[in-house]
Amino acid sequence: MFRPLELFIGLRYTRAKRRNHFISFISLVSMAGIALGVTALIVVISVMNGFDNELRTRILGMVSHATISAVDGSMQDWGGAQKKAEANPHVLGAAPFIEREAMLQGSRVGGAIVRGVLPQEEPKVSEVHRKMKAGSLDDLVAGGFGIVLGRELSYKLGVDVGDQVVVYAPEIRATPVGAVPRLKRFTVVGIFEIGMEEYDAGLAIVHLQDAERLYQVDGPDGLRLKLDDLFRAFTVARDLSQELGSFYRVRDWMQGHANFFKAIAMEKRVMFMILSLIVAVAAFNLVSTLVMLVQDKQADIAILRTLGASPRSIMGVFMVQGVVVGVIGIAIGTLLGVVLALNLENIVKSIEKTFEISVLPSDVYYISDLPSDMQWSDVGLIALLGFAFSLIATIYPAWRAARTQPAAALRYE
Repeated sequence: MFRPLELFIGLRYTRAKRRNHFISFISLVSMAGIALGVTALIVVISVMNGFDNELRTRILGMVSHATISAVDGSMQDWGGAQKKAEANPHVLGAAPFIEREAMLQGSRVGGAIVRGVLPQEEPKVSEVHRKMKAGSLDDLVAGGFGIVLGRELSYKLGVDVGDQVVVYAPEIRATPVGAVPRLKRFTVVGIFEIGMEEYDAGLAIVHLQDAERLYQVDGPDGLRLKLDDLFRAFTVARDLSQELGSFYRVRDWMQGHANFFKAIAMEKRVMFMILSLIVAVAAFNLVSTLVMLVQDKQADIAILRTLGASPRSIMGVFMVQGVVVGVIGIAIGTLLGVVLALNLENIVKSIEKTFEISVLPSDVYYISDLPSDMQWSDVGLIALLGFAFSLIATIYPAWRAARTQPAAALRYE
């Protein structure tokens, strides 16, 4: 005989044609609801992961994973410090920098952060050389007083490659005609576009030696680091600062953008909770399906009880049927969700081309594509969550079936 009996009867009830077609319809609706809920949850979480990775990549393409800077004054022996930093197995690159505020004047005036770098070292720690829209980072030559601007900043100043920009440092110097701000005329040699307003509209890059002359300093402010694991940033930077000496300050990328990434993580958690409720509602439609099925199968339950089936076996029968419906819905939803998440960008592009629309217009949004980053751990968690909801939804109907009294159920048969 087929064992276990609960599984056999539960599967038979699932396959059998019921006299009450309304129960079958509700069962299909429950299955479809679970499938749609799981699909939506997988796709939305994948899109949230995609936006998170896209923003993190763009931000960290300009911001170092960690910085080590001198507490007081400039870092004198930065070459030795760079060698020690790059000797660390987790450090992929280290480069010196100077970063100060300034006012820039072209056709118009605007404020920005001026970053002094060494063009040959900067590619070790940032992606700006890959984001150049005009000119090149190598066009920054010591003593040439060239400057590279973000695209939005160039629009704000009304300048282009080859134009002149006057940079005003926030220091005052005494002259025979009185106190005047320190200033220097630079030539625009390049324009970059990262895709983040913070940098495209607020960052200008010059050669390290030109920044030293502009701000009257005798060395870089510190070192910017790029690591193999960005989540090790603070630990690696702290270890390096202890090795270099006690007069250094450590700062990792999370300290400067912690609130931003916390907001993204919070939004992802809230979205997960909302969509989980949708899956839960769909799963709990099984309650009404199984309650009606229990009512429809009263005579069968009574006969099973008279043949010796225990209340636990009766519960198992209906829990099996509810779980089977839930598992089928979860399997369909998982398959659809994975397919959509893996092909979402192509699907969106096809829709845009077919209907001649733009889902994320590039003139409005910095991220004009719909990124998707499906992670199998999320898929597994969602499937497990759907299964748990389906299992919980079967408990009450199965308990009601187990309480059926044979004599009462067969009284009018």
